[in-house]
Amino acid sequence: MAKAKTQYVCQSCGAVSPKWVGQCADCGAWNTLSETVAVPAAKSRAGGISGAALGRIQRLDEVELQEEPRAATGMPEMDRVLGGGIVPGAVILIGGDPGIGKSTLLLQMLAQVQERLPTLYVTGEESLTQVHLRAKRLGLTRLDLPVLAETGVEAIVAQLQALRPGLVVIDSIQTLYTDALDSAPGSVSQLRECAAQLVRFAKSSQTAVVLVGHVTKEGAIAGPRVLEHMVDTVLYFEHDPGSRFRIIRAVKNRFGAVNELGVFAMTDGGLKEVSNPSALFLSRHGAPVPGSVITVTRQGSRPMLVEVQALVDQSTIGNPRRVTLGLEGNRLNMLLAVLHRHGGISLGDQDVFANVVGGMRIQEPAADLPLLLAALSSLRSRPVPGDWVVFGEIGLAGEVRPVAGGEERLIEAAKQGFKRAIVPEANKPRRGARLDIEVLAISRLDEALAQL
Repeated sequence: MAKAKTQYVCQSCGAVSPKWVGQCADCGAWNTLSETVAVPAAKSRAGGISGAALGRIQRLDEVELQEEPRAATGMPEMDRVLGGGIVPGAVILIGGDPGIGKSTLLLQMLAQVQERLPTLYVTGEESLTQVHLRAKRLGLTRLDLPVLAETGVEAIVAQLQALRPGLVVIDSIQTLYTDALDSAPGSVSQLRECAAQLVRFAKSSQTAVVLVGHVTKEGAIAGPRVLEHMVDTVLYFEHDPGSRFRIIRAVKNRFGAVNELGVFAMTDGGLKEVSNPSALFLSRHGAPVPGSVITVTRQGSRPMLVEVQALVDQSTIGNPRRVTLGLEGNRLNMLLAVLHRHGGISLGDQDVFANVVGGMRIQEPAADLPLLLAALSSLRSRPVPGDWVVFGEIGLAGEVRPVAGGEERLIEAAKQGFKRAIVPEANKPRRGARLDIEVLAISRLDEALAQL
């Protein structure tokens, strides 16, 4: 019997190589090529993603617009991340660490959505008994949720065409396979083809599809990057190890803003929404402590208060350490150089540790000014008053630059009971704005340093 012809496929980008090599020639990833059986190329499919036989060129003003209402999930935090609810025909990919609560969240969501439109939960990882046990453990009031244990994508699509649900959850995409390919489930070719079939069905039937995706040890969704390009929305489920809080972040959304954030708490009865996330990331010390500054970060359209902490200590090694958690390390090095050049304060012989309380990640420059004030507060052992809030970007020339949504940040700070805010000059509230907070507007770094 002739041996089957094999080829090597990169598990990162899907590039094909006739022999094994250590580094993928296309994406540059190391040790990602795995041996698979070469299969003949599939017949090209006639028609587009909607299944139409032949496309026709149209002018944009000739295209008929159909404003279909979004379906609310029954979870305001989830609706916020999705941009207002579930859009008919949308394909959503959600990834997260094992055991973080993806299946729990989606089962709770389906139980609430089922009251408004037909749903289906497809599991490829668990038995129907296990799903039933989870539903009872979560205390779901409705147990008449349709469920299906299947991993063949053709069989799943056939069931969907017969049932015609409004929302279907596939848990998970890595367990599915198609009969058209001989490779194992979870391989690049299987992931790509199974996802393509589900996307075509979603677009042609206006059924919203949620795909659960595994993640790699680096935290990215496993499989080819093209998987994230095929879907409409990509959500990441994040958490701080040892914490019961969970954060859902939108990194791609064709129907809403990216970087929107939803906060949940894991309890014995499943995931519960956190109505006031700002209080979650504030430690609220009994008395002001050195090295702690409250700032207002912007996550999508939501202003949120977080605590930035810094610890400055005499270094015992020749190369002082710079350690950051929740902040960008290179930006800390740059800010310390600006502090030396334009503030006259050198930390060249000091270890600097910076942290954002609660496991939050800040990816915007509004944390520059609070980070430097926290470092200076720790160095001088002078606490910043607990009712102060600070935000602003620091430029290389020592200027304090404005940030987006300044007035919304001040409103959120006043709502949480803060009495004084240090902000960039350009973010000073417009004349006539009534804010229950004292605002100190500055334009230079040395003006902020003079407050300590």
